[in-house]
Amino acid sequence: MDMKTFLQQVAHDLHSKLGADLSRTAVVFPNKRAGLFFNEALASESDHPLWSPAYLSISDLFHQLSPWQAGDSIRLVCELYKVFIQVTGSSEALDDFYFWGEMLINDFDDLDKNCVDADKLFSNLQDLKNMADDAGFLSPEQGEALRQFFLNFSLERRTELKERFLSLWDKLGDIYRIYRDNLQQLGIAYEGMLQRAALEGLNLQDLRYERYIFIGFNVLNKVETDLFKQLHEAGHAMFYWDYDISYVHPADKNQSLSFTHEAGEFIRSNLELFPNELPASCFHNLNGPAKQVRLISSPTENAQARFLPQWIQDIQQTNVPIGKESAVVLCNESLLLPVLHSIPSMVENVNVTMGFPLVQTPVYGLVNSLLELQTTGYNTRSGRYEATQVLSVLRHPYIRRTSPSARMLERRLVTENRFYPLPSELMTDEILQDLFIPQTESIGLCRYLVRQLSAMTRLYRTQEDATDEETGEEIFNQLYRESLFRAYTIVNRLLNLMENESLAKLRPDTLKRLLNRLLTTATIPFHGEPAIGMQVMGVLETRNLDFRHLLLLSVNEGQLPKTGGDSSFIPYNLRRAFGMTTPEHKNSVYAYYFYRLLQRAETVTLLYNTSTDGLNRGEMSRFALQFLVEYPNPIKRHYLEAGQTPRHVDPIQID
Repeated sequence: MDMKTFLQQVAHDLHSKLGADLSRTAVVFPNKRAGLFFNEALASESDHPLWSPAYLSISDLFHQLSPWQAGDSIRLVCELYKVFIQVTGSSEALDDFYFWGEMLINDFDDLDKNCVDADKLFSNLQDLKNMADDAGFLSPEQGEALRQFFLNFSLERRTELKERFLSLWDKLGDIYRIYRDNLQQLGIAYEGMLQRAALEGLNLQDLRYERYIFIGFNVLNKVETDLFKQLHEAGHAMFYWDYDISYVHPADKNQSLSFTHEAGEFIRSNLELFPNELPASCFHNLNGPAKQVRLISSPTENAQARFLPQWIQDIQQTNVPIGKESAVVLCNESLLLPVLHSIPSMVENVNVTMGFPLVQTPVYGLVNSLLELQTTGYNTRSGRYEATQVLSVLRHPYIRRTSPSARMLERRLVTENRFYPLPSELMTDEILQDLFIPQTESIGLCRYLVRQLSAMTRLYRTQEDATDEETGEEIFNQLYRESLFRAYTIVNRLLNLMENESLAKLRPDTLKRLLNRLLTTATIPFHGEPAIGMQVMGVLETRNLDFRHLLLLSVNEGQLPKTGGDSSFIPYNLRRAFGMTTPEHKNSVYAYYFYRLLQRAETVTLLYNTSTDGLNRGEMSRFALQFLVEYPNPIKRHYLEAGQTPRHVDPIQID
């Protein structure tokens, strides 16, 4: 099967319509990754040189159009805290406010991205109840959602919890307005404020480019929709939507039922607003030529990664080289390390699109150990450390390799049963003299961490990289060096904010929690040539890309889609009533990603974990189950045994 990818179809159509000079054209994608692949497809359309277009993500476009700069996430919370104290007169410490302050900014962000009238949303609840009876500014569905809220939230029957909600709710409007005014004076903004300002200040005469080509979008917030409308009506925009007829206009087997496929929910409305440049005949792929589809159950999560060599061998038996047309998609991104270790040596090139989690590197363990040592591990009254935290630090590989006496000190503490050693007992060499200086203040603790991380860099300045290609030590040495720099950057950024008084009053225990959150979400990017080699990627990175051979791991309920809704101060029914994001949005978005990824593939292998330990319920994803029902061709079922060879179960077809 020689099927053109979506980006190849777009490149061919765009070249045929606009010619070789695209210098005044901007091609806009949902993310940056597709730009490289599209540029390659566009170059193959002509034997002669082309004037390349500009490639932008939608975020880049809004940053170009907005008068503000994106604010640092930590500073944004600190600025919100100042407004919160000003409006409420609360004595709540920044330590207690910080983590729910992030939640409040997320609500403001969603509010602005969907152009919600904040005065109406944050009005007195009694006024809001009166609006529910005559909600002319809302659609019938939104009006019903607003009425449903007051059905469940009685203003007359007040409880302590309702009183606390009402007292905060009445202040949110003032907090929102003053916060935005303060940020505007500083010239910074959170993402939603930045996008809304870009739309409100849009002047079509000042656009950098004559034409904007929007490719591969799915769900659009209100700001994006309004921007697209203005550009479209002015003749400055073209749109390329990627979908499949099977889920955008599904054929209902029972005509008495109305059937709406969630994967096509947003594409249907987009096609009505903005016509697709490609004809509908390009989008009959899922139910076209039969695909080789396998569904494999695995007894554990890591066993899925061990199936990787078998999958690669199956592809190579068809005389197809493993390259950029093959992709391993991780619905559970924590499988990245087992997958990297499972890739056989026969695969020469691998491109990892997601970053490597900092939490899986030694520097994360070091920072955590040092934080525990200086907080819970040190008693300010007795002036002594606890042996448990001291031993954790001494046993860390970085400390062992930089301190000549770390091993000896560890043995002595264990042998002599020194449960509560004094700092002076631990300062047995130059490294340990600085390591075991007590830090009781946050700013001192932050400076201490910066010094320790800086000292660890000598490991990579003085040692030559390993060259054993089979063990991959050289790769991991480079990775760990980069992770050390990344951790140093995060801690140093916090130190700068503390020295500038934004976080001057932060308590050490809050600093520990904040650093832990920042480090657990940080990643280290892999450097390489994205258009070469087998692709290892997360679900979000697959947008706009097509592959002939697909292996999806952890296709489990809870991973695809992810479980757990985002915390919010705005109740669900109010979010629905005012057109804000709800959990149903996320489900529809992930359904689209799943089906879009499968639609042009030739071979598809789906693995899911059947174990029920922890939060995993051992169920295949609802999307995989739905695909089993809908796909008209047989799907082979297998299960993995304790090893890695799948045992075959009779092919099934569900009518």
